[in-house]
Amino acid sequence: MVKFIAECGLNHNGNHDLTYELIRQASWAGADIVKFQLGWRFKKNEINALDKDRIKKIINYCHYMDVEPMFSIITDKALNTIRPFKLKTIKVASRSLLENFNLVKKIVSEHNNVIISLGMWNKKQLPFAKSKKIKYMWCKSLYPTLPEDLKDFPKKFSSDVCGYSDHTLGIETCLIAISRGASLIEKHFTLDKSDTTIRDHVLSATPDEFKNMTILGKEINKLIKLKV
Repeated sequence: MVKFIAECGLNHNGNHDLTYELIRQASWAGADIVKFQLGWRFKKNEINALDKDRIKKIINYCHYMDVEPMFSIITDKALNTIRPFKLKTIKVASRSLLENFNLVKKIVSEHNNVIISLGMWNKKQLPFAKSKKIKYMWCKSLYPTLPEDLKDFPKKFSSDVCGYSDHTLGIETCLIAISRGASLIEKHFTLDKSDTTIRDHVLSATPDEFKNMTILGKEINKLIKLKV
C-alpha cells in the first residue's frame, strides 16, 4: 500500500494558526502523514520558531485529524526538543547527510522508524547498512525540479529506495513514481501556490491537487499489485 506525506514545512509562513488549517486540509486530501521542519529558521522570532507548546499542539491536532505527525530534524537542538514526544517516525532531510552526519547517526540509533531523503547523496552505496528501521527516498534537491533534471529518475523503485520525495511542478512525477513501485510519496503542500513568502509554495500541491494524487496513486498501486 502506498503512503502519502504532505510536507507542510514552512508553508505556514510564520502564522502558526495557519498550521492547523494545513493539517486539516492535508487530512481531507488523503495524506497519511503531515510533516513539518524542526531546526530550520528555528530561533526565537524567526519564521519557524516552534517551541514545545506549539509542537505539542501540532501533534495533538494531527492525531485529532487522523494523520501521523512527523518532523524533519535538522539540528541537535531540534532532536533534543522533539525527543520527549516519542514520535513514531523521524525524517532526515537531504542536507543533513552532508552537513551533520553525526546527527543522522544519532537519529538512526535512537529511533525505530527513520525516513531519509537522498537528494544530496552522491555516493553509490547507501548511507547506512540495510535495516528494517530505515526507508530511503529518491529526491532531487532542486526547487523546483524541472523535467530536464529527472534524467536519472528511477526506472524501478526497490526495497532499498522505496520512496520518492518530490520537488517538481504538478503531481505527474509522483504518479510515475508509484507506477514504478514507489510505496512512499512526499509532496509539498500549500493553500496558495502564488504565495512568495517561502520558495516551496510554487512547487507544492494544493488540497485539490493532493487529493487527486492520492486517489489516482492508490488506484495505480492496486492495479500494479494485480499485475495488470
